Amino acid sequence: MIWRKTVAKKSLIAASAISLGAVLLSACGDDSDSGNDAAGGGGDDSITMGFAQVGAESGWRTANTKSVQDSAKAEGIELKFTDAQGKQENQIAAIRSYIQQKVDVIAFSPVVETGWDAVLQEAKAANIPVILTDRAVDSEDDSLYETFLGSDFVLEGEQAGQWLVDNAADADANGDGTINVIQLEGTTGAAPALDRAEGFASTIEAEPTIEVTASQTGDFTRDGGKQVMESFLQSDDTIEVVYAHNDDMGLGAIEAIEAAGKTPGQDVKIITVDAVKDGMTALAEGKINFIVECNPLLGPQLMDLAKKVVAGEEVEPRVVTEETTFTQEQAKAALPDRQY
Repeated sequence: MIWRKTVAKKSLIAASAISLGAVLLSACGDDSDSGNDAAGGGGDDSITMGFAQVGAESGWRTANTKSVQDSAKAEGIELKFTDAQGKQENQIAAIRSYIQQKVDVIAFSPVVETGWDAVLQEAKAANIPVILTDRAVDSEDDSLYETFLGSDFVLEGEQAGQWLVDNAADADANGDGTINVIQLEGTTGAAPALDRAEGFASTIEAEPTIEVTASQTGDFTRDGGKQVMESFLQSDDTIEVVYAHNDDMGLGAIEAIEAAGKTPGQDVKIITVDAVKDGMTALAEGKINFIVECNPLLGPQLMDLAKKVVAGEEVEPRVVTEETTFTQEQAKAALPDRQY
């Protein structure tokens, strides 16, 4: 089952040896339990979780990692943590390592959607339940994982697109009756990149004056967003709107726009997704015009799900996080208490 879906509720279809060893050795937990006799390991009531994180590519991801680590500590769950540095092969190696260590449960946020069936079959054969967090996988076999905890990325794209449709007249800075939009995509093949693009595209169809004239990946990084935006600005001086799949790429775009002598938020409207503190600050300052929230604080829900699946309890196959959207005034009000 693939947990990517539209509001219309259509089916969710959804390096070396040194560097890899370094990734695996970055685990926060102690590997001394690898000699346990049974899958799921300890023989007592304690739970050991293997968590394979995408990387540390953005402020969102940093907050997500901290939430997972803090929540595991609070719940008394031993966490074996791996930073995959944005590489699928590192995540697969980490998951296989967790299987060999006979952890009780495996959780991971997939770098990309496809290519997971083989390693997930290995986890299933070892009777180790798997939880997907933040991102989905593209697999026809929904028995390979217990549940997917995360946002509705299509809905996020739709919300971004709806703001632009509702504010189309103001976005037409050139006054020529058309709105020239460029899109800064997330990592190629990643669920949030695919879904946020899909939701945005389907929503702006309602306003024929809006056109996405260029779209390129910035890989969810601030540097990537800046570099792509610099390239776009050099080839097109009619850009009126930037839709960035996360705050970090939007913040990079702001740097490029300012370097080009333009005013972000005025000359070029900016829409982003995430609502991390740096993004919210830029929104409060008027440099970003609208942010769709993607909550990274999944740790408490993840630990609750982990305890349930290890105990053999049934859980919902899809758990959606609660999120909202922010305008400039709403960002100003929310910033003082913002946790990330």
